[in-house]
Amino acid sequence: MKPESRIVEKQPASVKPPEIDVEQKIREIIFEPNAGPQTSFLASTEQEVLYGGSAGGGKSYAMVADPVRYFNNPHASMLLVRRSTEELRELISVSKQLYPKAIPGIRFMERDKTWVAPSGATLWMSYLDRDDDVMRYQGQAFNWIGFDELTQWPTPYPWNYMRSRLRTTKDSSLPLYMRATSNPGGPGHQWVKKTFIDPSEHNTPYWATDIDSGEVIRWPKGHSREGDPLFKRKFIPATLFDNPYLSDDGMYEANLLSLPEHQRRQLLEGDWDINEGAAFPEFNRKIHVVEPFDIPGSWTKFRACDYGYGSHTGVVWFAISPAEQLIVYREMYVSKVTATDLADMVLEAEDGEKMRYGVLDSSLWHNRGDTGPSLAEQMIMKGCRWRPSDRSRGSRIAGKNELHRRLQVDEFTEEPRLVFFSSCINTVSQLPALPLDKNNPEDVDTHAEDHLYDAIRYGIMTRPRSNLFDFDPNNHGSGFQMSDAKFGY
Repeated sequence: MKPESRIVEKQPASVKPPEIDVEQKIREIIFEPNAGPQTSFLASTEQEVLYGGSAGGGKSYAMVADPVRYFNNPHASMLLVRRSTEELRELISVSKQLYPKAIPGIRFMERDKTWVAPSGATLWMSYLDRDDDVMRYQGQAFNWIGFDELTQWPTPYPWNYMRSRLRTTKDSSLPLYMRATSNPGGPGHQWVKKTFIDPSEHNTPYWATDIDSGEVIRWPKGHSREGDPLFKRKFIPATLFDNPYLSDDGMYEANLLSLPEHQRRQLLEGDWDINEGAAFPEFNRKIHVVEPFDIPGSWTKFRACDYGYGSHTGVVWFAISPAEQLIVYREMYVSKVTATDLADMVLEAEDGEKMRYGVLDSSLWHNRGDTGPSLAEQMIMKGCRWRPSDRSRGSRIAGKNELHRRLQVDEFTEEPRLVFFSSCINTVSQLPALPLDKNNPEDVDTHAEDHLYDAIRYGIMTRPRSNLFDFDPNNHGSGFQMSDAKFGY
């Protein structure tokens, strides 16, 4: 028996539509930060953060985007300031492009320059020109405060005062943040640099320090948290090349390349060490600052010191490589320390090291109205040996010229004749900021912070040489060392 035949109707071929990712279709990207510094800025959890560097790095857009996350919290009260109302226009324009898309129903009150979210959260976009303008915000509380172009404020007073306006209720679940963006340069360059750039490595959180003493700010005596650091800061550097929307075609870069050198280094390279009127404009952190390394025991080491009790004492330690390069590998920067205590601190710092010699400000051998030992002799009696620096007529200018020579790149080794360990934070920050004397451009301004500079000058003027060229077999091996009360040897 034959099996029954089945008739199958053929369907016409059809193209299967591609699968649709529903979640991706629903999700519309309003703003996506550039990878790198912009993302790091928006993800930072430190109380105070500066996003600064070259022009065109996407800083202002990141500043406008940062408070968006708090618009759904009814307790959020935020403030974004510029130096003048005219400078607010760009920020307001960017915010009008972003906020209505990100927060449906948000309204901008033109008269008050305030964004009001449906939740009740607010962002006030205002100005702060003179120091007296901080009184406009007296009695008010904000959980987030932003300063755009921070170096436009000549003093740290507005920034410090507005920190007192940073508060919120316990049940708000809101963190307290101050955020700032800026390019190098401007009237507030130095205080911003001392606050954010000098205290620590870039992109590294650090405990907030006092701008004058450099010491970590702590809870006061008698407080339940006595001695604990107050809060953390961080500096995030930005370059033009972190923003692909501006850097890809090269046109904006070409404009910045056409600027005078000091402006080019500030706005294109984001160099905080360049300063108009600086005594040592050739100083370049990329060339003259190196990461610490273990110094061979055979290298000659010596130290130099500029002492001051009421102001500051600067001590620097040098090592000499076989190629005659000087390496400043350690620093000490203290104030209100007696000569004998300083001697103990120096000896403790160099425990186990062999110092060839030490050079100290020669004025410390002067007896100032007393019959006892001079300050230098007090240190020598402690075992911290020194010899006097050269302070003869013309020595300051000669020392400055020698430092210029040392900062030059040697044509044979292709390296500078003087470098600094990155751990020498105060030296690295002060040297490029040191201004020229307005009345004598051949010298530095002696009213500036020049203690570490003077110590460096004393050291490099001792004609330091490597051990490689100092070995004399006729005078080697006796082990006898003459001691002199003045020179300490």
